[in-house]
Amino acid sequence: QSNENLHVSQIPPPKNLYLDNKFIPIYPVDIETEQEIFQLDDDMRVMVQNKLVNNLSAQEKARILLEHLFNEENIALRYEGNANVTAVGAYHSKTANCMSLTIMAYALAEEAGMNVSFQEVDVPEYWVRNGQYSMLTGHVNLLVREGDDINRRVVWGEKRTQIDFDPFVARKRFPSHVIKKSTLIAMFYNNKGAEALVNKNYPLAYQYLKKATLTDNSFASSWGNLGILYKLSGHYEMAEKAYIHAINLKKDSLSSLGNLALLLKKQGRLNEALPIEDYIHKIRVNNPYYHALLANEAFYRQSYQLAIQHYKKAIQLNDEQHEFYFGLAKVYYKQGKLKLSKKAMKKAVVLTRAKNTKKQYIAKLNFLKYQETVHH
Repeated sequence: QSNENLHVSQIPPPKNLYLDNKFIPIYPVDIETEQEIFQLDDDMRVMVQNKLVNNLSAQEKARILLEHLFNEENIALRYEGNANVTAVGAYHSKTANCMSLTIMAYALAEEAGMNVSFQEVDVPEYWVRNGQYSMLTGHVNLLVREGDDINRRVVWGEKRTQIDFDPFVARKRFPSHVIKKSTLIAMFYNNKGAEALVNKNYPLAYQYLKKATLTDNSFASSWGNLGILYKLSGHYEMAEKAYIHAINLKKDSLSSLGNLALLLKKQGRLNEALPIEDYIHKIRVNNPYYHALLANEAFYRQSYQLAIQHYKKAIQLNDEQHEFYFGLAKVYYKQGKLKLSKKAMKKAVVLTRAKNTKKQYIAKLNFLKYQETVHH
């Protein structure tokens, strides 16, 4: 299914997609350099010397590294979706998102002389909707290979270990490909920019998103997010150019196509917007996360029957996601169907691997059980 026939003008990127004079920060913005992102401090170097400088296989070293990071006695890191921090920040604040955990693990592994590279994982579209626009969350992990001798002959059946901090992605075995370090750094800046965007700090968002596009100008997501920033700040023409550039870089960028359609509709250009929306819908209709997204939106509008339909469709397409069952439990609870709510909640508890989430779910399940006894 090609979007070639959509009316997205195939124009070369304009010489300038930047609006420096429109986003002047009040205070100077201190953007982390590559060195600062990957830097280790003394504590981290000592840890590497003690635990990772040895004659064990790369696979063993990877296991030791992970144990050290997540073990209660050591660091006991917690996953936090918005925590975009440097390697040192992740190590000491004990909370990080997948990107920051990957950066930190890479920095430690590299210090230990391990042969390690970044991979981008082709996760089926999974996005965060924020009412007026949708931001796509990408995913990265690490590939550790045996042997650190660059001149070594590559042996068939070479041992490779993947370190992935998202249990869902790790279990699914999605296809992945090695990316350059500069792409990873662009992703880091893109995440920081998106975070500033959500917090409505537009000058800061601009600085980070511009830096992302300069660090790797072929990374489509940062151009797409720059488009969102332009749209939110009323620069519609530039927003359209940025979206189109993102789409030209990555033909199947549904989130940029969707955001372009929203922009065209806002301007009353329905004859251009509708074919794009039809095209997107045809592709998304088989994506469970799309139905979960529609279910969330129906839930917030209090259209509970519609929400249930979409959650059930999401579960039909993928019955291993705890979030879908948790969503279903919320809707049933709102409808006063405690038995059904409890059943969905139990399923969510069983499916979740994250300790913190499990605790929260169990507390909610106990609350439902208590409610049930009260209502009897």
